[in-house]
Amino acid sequence: MPEQAIGKAAGTILAFDFGLQRIGVAVGEPELGTAHPLLAVVAQNAPGRLTAIGLLVKRWNPAQFVVGRPLGEDGAPHEMTRRAERFARQLNGRFRLPVALVDERYSSVEVESRMRVAYGSRKAAALSRGKALDSHAAQLVLEQYFNERTA
Repeated sequence: MPEQAIGKAAGTILAFDFGLQRIGVAVGEPELGTAHPLLAVVAQNAPGRLTAIGLLVKRWNPAQFVVGRPLGEDGAPHEMTRRAERFARQLNGRFRLPVALVDERYSSVEVESRMRVAYGSRKAAALSRGKALDSHAAQLVLEQYFNERTA
Protein backbone atom coordinates (compact mmCIF):
# COMPACT_ATOMS: atom_id res chain seq x y z
CA MET A 1 0.00 0.00 0.00
CA PRO A 2 1.51 3.41 -0.96
CA GLU A 3 2.41 5.82 1.79
CA GLN A 4 0.14 8.80 2.19
CA ALA A 5 1.78 12.16 1.43
CA ILE A 6 3.00 14.09 4.45
CA GLY A 7 0.70 17.07 3.88
CA LYS A 8 -2.41 14.93 3.53
CA ALA A 9 -1.56 12.82 6.58
CA ALA A 10 -1.13 15.97 8.63
CA GLY A 11 -4.23 17.58 7.14
CA THR A 12 -2.43 20.70 5.92
CA ILE A 13 -4.77 23.47 4.78
CA LEU A 14 -4.00 26.36 2.45
CA ALA A 15 -6.11 29.48 2.97
CA PHE A 16 -6.62 32.40 0.62
CA ASP A 17 -7.73 36.00 0.96
CA PHE A 18 -8.84 36.71 -2.61
CA GLY A 19 -8.08 40.07 -4.16
CA LEU A 20 -7.94 41.39 -7.71
CA GLN A 21 -4.27 42.39 -7.51
CA ARG A 22 -2.99 39.99 -4.84
CA ILE A 23 -4.19 36.85 -3.12
CA GLY A 24 -3.07 36.46 0.46
CA VAL A 25 -1.97 32.94 1.38
CA ALA A 26 -1.62 31.15 4.70
CA VAL A 27 -0.88 27.56 5.65
CA GLY A 28 -2.05 25.75 8.74
CA GLU A 29 -2.51 22.50 10.58
CA PRO A 30 -5.95 21.83 12.07
CA GLU A 31 -4.54 19.36 14.60
CA LEU A 32 -2.50 22.19 16.12
CA GLY A 33 -4.92 24.99 15.31
CA THR A 34 -2.05 27.08 13.97
CA ALA A 35 -1.78 29.17 10.82
CA HIS A 36 1.11 31.10 9.30
CA PRO A 37 1.17 33.65 6.47
CA LEU A 38 3.05 32.87 3.25
CA LEU A 39 4.00 35.19 0.41
CA ALA A 40 1.01 36.59 -1.45
CA VAL A 41 0.25 35.43 -4.98
CA VAL A 42 0.57 38.28 -7.46
CA ALA A 43 -0.88 37.57 -10.90
CA GLN A 44 -3.16 39.59 -13.13
CA ASN A 45 -5.27 36.73 -14.50
CA ALA A 46 -6.79 33.41 -13.45
CA PRO A 47 -4.32 31.19 -15.33
CA GLY A 48 -1.37 33.00 -13.71
CA ARG A 49 -2.96 32.79 -10.26
CA LEU A 50 -3.71 29.09 -10.63
CA THR A 51 -0.19 28.36 -11.88
CA ALA A 52 1.30 30.10 -8.83
CA ILE A 53 -1.13 28.28 -6.54
CA GLY A 54 -0.18 25.01 -8.24
CA LEU A 55 3.37 25.54 -7.00
CA LEU A 56 2.04 26.04 -3.46
CA VAL A 57 -0.04 22.88 -3.76
CA LYS A 58 3.02 20.95 -4.87
CA ARG A 59 5.07 22.35 -1.98
CA TRP A 60 2.49 21.97 0.83
CA ASN A 61 0.35 19.08 -0.49
CA PRO A 62 -2.82 20.33 1.24
CA ALA A 63 -5.82 18.20 2.14
CA GLN A 64 -8.16 21.14 1.50
CA PHE A 65 -8.48 24.87 0.89
CA VAL A 66 -10.19 27.67 2.80
CA VAL A 67 -11.22 30.86 1.00
CA GLY A 68 -12.32 34.06 2.69
CA ARG A 69 -15.82 35.07 1.59
CA PRO A 70 -16.20 38.85 1.68
CA LEU A 71 -19.66 40.07 2.63
CA GLY A 72 -21.15 43.48 3.33
CA GLU A 73 -21.51 44.60 6.94
CA ASP A 74 -25.14 43.48 6.78
CA GLY A 75 -24.07 40.02 5.57
CA ALA A 76 -25.24 40.64 2.01
CA PRO A 77 -23.11 39.39 -0.90
CA HIS A 78 -21.59 41.88 -3.36
CA GLU A 79 -19.32 41.80 -6.42
CA MET A 80 -16.21 40.66 -4.52
CA THR A 81 -18.28 37.91 -2.89
CA ARG A 82 -19.10 36.53 -6.32
CA ARG A 83 -15.48 36.80 -7.44
CA ALA A 84 -14.19 35.00 -4.33
CA GLU A 85 -16.80 32.26 -4.77
CA ARG A 86 -15.74 31.87 -8.41
CA PHE A 87 -12.12 31.63 -7.29
CA ALA A 88 -13.13 28.89 -4.80
CA ARG A 89 -14.86 26.95 -7.61
CA GLN A 90 -11.74 27.33 -9.79
CA LEU A 91 -9.58 25.92 -6.99
CA ASN A 92 -11.88 22.95 -6.57
CA GLY A 93 -12.06 22.31 -10.31
CA ARG A 94 -8.33 22.60 -10.89
CA PHE A 95 -6.98 20.75 -7.85
CA ARG A 96 -9.93 18.49 -6.95
CA LEU A 97 -9.69 19.36 -3.26
CA PRO A 98 -12.54 20.44 -0.98
CA VAL A 99 -12.92 24.19 -0.45
CA ALA A 100 -14.53 25.80 2.59
CA LEU A 101 -15.73 29.40 2.49
CA VAL A 102 -15.33 31.51 5.64
CA ASP A 103 -16.97 34.87 6.35
CA GLU A 104 -14.15 37.39 6.29
CA ARG A 105 -16.08 40.61 6.86
CA TYR A 106 -13.71 42.07 9.41
CA SER A 107 -10.45 40.26 8.68
CA SER A 108 -8.61 43.26 7.18
CA VAL A 109 -9.65 45.52 10.06
CA GLU A 110 -8.54 42.89 12.59
CA VAL A 111 -5.21 42.39 10.83
CA GLU A 112 -4.52 46.13 10.80
CA SER A 113 -5.35 46.27 14.50
CA ARG A 114 -3.03 43.33 15.28
CA MET A 115 -0.25 44.93 13.24
CA ARG A 116 -0.60 48.23 15.12
CA VAL A 117 -0.27 46.38 18.42
CA ALA A 118 2.69 44.32 17.23
CA TYR A 119 4.62 46.94 15.27
CA GLY A 120 3.28 50.37 16.20
CA SER A 121 1.23 52.68 14.00
CA ARG A 122 3.97 53.75 11.59
CA LYS A 123 5.31 50.31 10.80
CA ALA A 124 1.77 48.88 10.60
CA ALA A 125 0.83 51.54 8.04
CA ALA A 126 3.87 50.64 5.94
CA LEU A 127 3.09 46.94 6.14
CA SER A 128 -0.56 47.58 5.23
CA ARG A 129 0.51 49.28 2.04
CA GLY A 130 2.66 46.28 1.16
CA LYS A 131 1.80 42.68 0.53
CA ALA A 132 1.95 41.61 4.18
CA LEU A 133 -1.66 42.55 4.93
CA ASP A 134 -3.15 40.12 2.41
CA SER A 135 -1.43 37.02 3.75
CA HIS A 136 -2.05 38.02 7.36
CA ALA A 137 -5.74 38.31 6.43
CA ALA A 138 -5.55 34.77 4.99
CA GLN A 139 -3.98 33.65 8.29
CA LEU A 140 -6.87 35.20 10.20
CA VAL A 141 -9.41 33.51 7.91
CA LEU A 142 -7.76 30.15 8.55
CA GLU A 143 -7.66 30.73 12.32
CA GLN A 144 -11.35 31.60 12.19
CA TYR A 145 -12.03 28.37 10.28
CA PHE A 146 -10.20 26.38 12.95
CA ASN A 147 -12.12 28.15 15.73
CA GLU A 148 -15.49 27.50 14.06
CA ARG A 149 -14.68 23.80 13.68
CA THR A 150 -13.86 23.40 17.38
CA ALA A 151 -16.76 25.52 18.66
